[in-house]
Amino acid sequence: MSFHLFTGTDTYLVTPELRDAVNVACALEKPLLIRGEPGTGKTVLAEAIAENLDKQLLTWNIKSTTKAQEGLYVYDTIQRLNDARFGDRDIGDIRQYIKLGPLGLALRAQERVVLLIDEIDKADMEFPNDLLHELDRMSFSVFETGDQITAEHRPIVVITSNNEKELPDAFLRRCVFHYIEFPNKETMANIVRVHHPDVEDELLRQVLLRFYWLRDLPDVRKRPSTSELIDWIAAIRRGGITAQAIEKELPFMGVLLKRESDIEMVLAKRRFGRVS
Repeated sequence: MSFHLFTGTDTYLVTPELRDAVNVACALEKPLLIRGEPGTGKTVLAEAIAENLDKQLLTWNIKSTTKAQEGLYVYDTIQRLNDARFGDRDIGDIRQYIKLGPLGLALRAQERVVLLIDEIDKADMEFPNDLLHELDRMSFSVFETGDQITAEHRPIVVITSNNEKELPDAFLRRCVFHYIEFPNKETMANIVRVHHPDVEDELLRQVLLRFYWLRDLPDVRKRPSTSELIDWIAAIRRGGITAQAIEKELPFMGVLLKRESDIEMVLAKRRFGRVS
């Protein structure tokens, strides 16, 4: 099976290791399991793959109450009951009440699509195991109609996890795994310039010093992420804050820190000193 190689996009920079993981998963037709702390670009990776490879993106956002069956299809019994009582539709055709979920749509698609299963570890422990059969065989049956849906083109499946729960070994064996490391200063500077291409060099240097100083504080409960850094720089520039001012203060902390205890801890330090 031939396919275009994933290379990233103008707005999503990838490391060689992440690029290779995506392409290996595409070639092997296995789900790509992505882990990393919040703000490392796990979710938007699927968007970048879809953009770069010119594929449709389907998203399945997982919640604590999500069941695997919902990703395949749901049988809308309420609508059928309402039609039976108040409508003039032929309720004998059950197929009109079968609503495909994101995984069902991905398997029925006429061309290869990208399916994002986002934050799989939010669901209960049985959820990953319940997906094994469909992810292996790329097919499922609609019990109410007896229809069998089998993928003509196996979707590119991207599964994200915040590592809140351990995933079953049987599930992990079926995936290509990659952990996204938090960007170092050099990589982060490149990411920032994608979003703020005209940022001044000295301002960027001072911002990154402060940002990584905050992340390295041992008492910070929720460390700021890449997206919060991008927003912080936007706030600093709109506020007319200079690089020299950032050496002495930490403006707009609420953009970076989202817990009161973290802000109080930083404010308790009477001076920040020079950050190296």
